[in-house]
Amino acid sequence: MNRRIFLRQGSLTGLSLSVLSLAACSAPADQTPAAAGAAEVASGDASATPETADFALLELTLAELQDKMTRGEMTSRDITELYLNRIEALNRQGPKLNAVLLTNPEALDLAAALDQERKEGKIRGPLHGIPILLKDNIDTADQQPTTAGSLALAGHRAKQDAFIVEKLRAAGAVVLGKTNLSEWANFRSTRSTSGWSSVGGQTKNPYILDRTPSGSSAGSGAAAAASFCAAAIGTETDGSIVSPASCSGLVGVKPTVGLWSRAGIIPISATQDTAGPMTRTVHDAALLLGPLAGPDPRDPATKAGTGKAAPDYTTFLKSDALKGQRLGVEKGHLTGSSEAVPLLLAALEVLKAQGATIVEVEVEKLTDPLGQAEYDVLLYEFKDGVNQYLATAGAQVKTLADVIKFNTENKGKAMPFFQQEILEASEKLGDLKTPAYQTALKKSQGGARAALDGVLSKNRLAAIVAITNAPARCIDLINGDSGGGPGFSSPAAMAGYPHVTVPMGQAHGLPVGLSFVGAPWQEGPLLGLAYAYEQASKKRAAPQFKGPFVG
Repeated sequence: MNRRIFLRQGSLTGLSLSVLSLAACSAPADQTPAAAGAAEVASGDASATPETADFALLELTLAELQDKMTRGEMTSRDITELYLNRIEALNRQGPKLNAVLLTNPEALDLAAALDQERKEGKIRGPLHGIPILLKDNIDTADQQPTTAGSLALAGHRAKQDAFIVEKLRAAGAVVLGKTNLSEWANFRSTRSTSGWSSVGGQTKNPYILDRTPSGSSAGSGAAAAASFCAAAIGTETDGSIVSPASCSGLVGVKPTVGLWSRAGIIPISATQDTAGPMTRTVHDAALLLGPLAGPDPRDPATKAGTGKAAPDYTTFLKSDALKGQRLGVEKGHLTGSSEAVPLLLAALEVLKAQGATIVEVEVEKLTDPLGQAEYDVLLYEFKDGVNQYLATAGAQVKTLADVIKFNTENKGKAMPFFQQEILEASEKLGDLKTPAYQTALKKSQGGARAALDGVLSKNRLAAIVAITNAPARCIDLINGDSGGGPGFSSPAAMAGYPHVTVPMGQAHGLPVGLSFVGAPWQEGPLLGLAYAYEQASKKRAAPQFKGPFVG
């Protein structure tokens, strides 16, 4: 979830968001045993460790890994074992990134079986033998639990793979494990800390360890950035793929709602939720996007996407894709004191040098007033979606009311830092036939679509570009997330439209992403634009696991 939504609802309403301070973060003074691993914010500089300098798979792309297997230089089992060893060395030890909740005990066996298929001449495609990490709100029908980071779901094992996991396995990928996340996908408290869950504690940013990895796909972002996997999958309602991707120097794709099925994913919103790729390159994201798309009877939203997915999204990736294209830049992001602004201005020069025409547009003044309506929609849809999921999940909790009761009865472990006022507010609401819900949905989704459609059409734009979000703020488990400058997740999130973010540089060692937002089902052209920018700018840089920034 995008923290700007919650800031608009609480005591900070009406106040401007503070610009990120790049002074050293202060770790909480009191760490309760109930929050094991929650805030072991490291000090010093861990950048020179052998694990970071000499890892054989560091920054390797999916194509490079596939080539190694094709040439017989490595097997899928070799690759999987190397990633498992790296997770062991850096996730709970060393910098203690805390990005991975658990690894799949069957991963090596799965990889070995795929190696045998390769020996027999059966290659399923570009994902064959590739280890992928999943956010822990995505069901897997195996030994791995699916918890959404909540102790109320600890130990819960799904009866059936999520649809996208079925597709992932069919494509030959190795399900490597589950990543940590902001609990309930950051929809529990207005004072929550991104990347913290009662199951997994606090995920760190691999660039500077006391900075937020952003939420809610925090573990997926940090793990992919740190080369814990070949690629990761996150989920987004508003900002939860693109924001952690931006903060971890990744390419993140929030597809059009309905391109990927949501069946088997613990929900927030039926109208805004989607899963998507989080990778180190645009090409990797394109390779992952296509095989997981497709209609699913368990998710009615995919019906609208029938025939809309490209057979191969890599065909859109051309280095001259920006030539002759008109791009709108969010005017509100061109000025201000955020460290992200100079990076955007430099990115615009790269876009223009590649043949794009840049025009100033104002989307946020049209969509920012929709924030309260969006929040209301999510409150209604969360209760409905979670109750539907839990009714058949076989977990110890059967309803949202049960979750609230569990948290209250286990407050010391489940709520050591912040409460559950969002869960409680959602529980008090009626069903989706309530007129207030219908009004809010029309205003939020309808208003965002009208705004984006109007700006894109009026200005004859291929896409709108903006700062994905400002450099990562400090982790603060006592006060929760704070405002951090510009961000651009909400327009596409409310509309259900595609959004791609790609690295555009760093501010004081903290990555910042450039957003490309376009019309529905236009993932291919958007990836093409992002790829052309990526190839011209080359702003991706591997993390160094540095200790606190001290100015």
